[in-house]
Amino acid sequence: MSSECSSYLNADRVLVSGFSCPRVGGDARAVYCCGFQDVKYCCDDPHSFFPYEHSYMWWLSIGALVGLSIAAVVLFAFIITVCVLCYLFISTKPRSKLDTGLSLQMAGKASCY
Repeated sequence: MSSECSSYLNADRVLVSGFSCPRVGGDARAVYCCGFQDVKYCCDDPHSFFPYEHSYMWWLSIGALVGLSIAAVVLFAFIITVCVLCYLFISTKPRSKLDTGLSLQMAGKASCY
């Protein structure tokens, strides 16, 4: 049993000629053509999509988690800073209103002294 991988353009736009699986000198169990449009390879699982080991994918996941964690800490620090500044702004305002020097009178009533 064997399958044919058709020719394709890789990520660098270089034409890679087609080949049959299993490849000469390769794993005899890799009888299926796997991969995407820009990378094809022989594998032993017809549902395989990634030519990389799982540890490579774990490193991507760990890097994403570290990046998201740093972003979350920065966002949390920003929110705390805004809350503290708002509290300080409100707590340092003068308690009494400023005196404008004008007294208010009710409209429509005449005052006679």
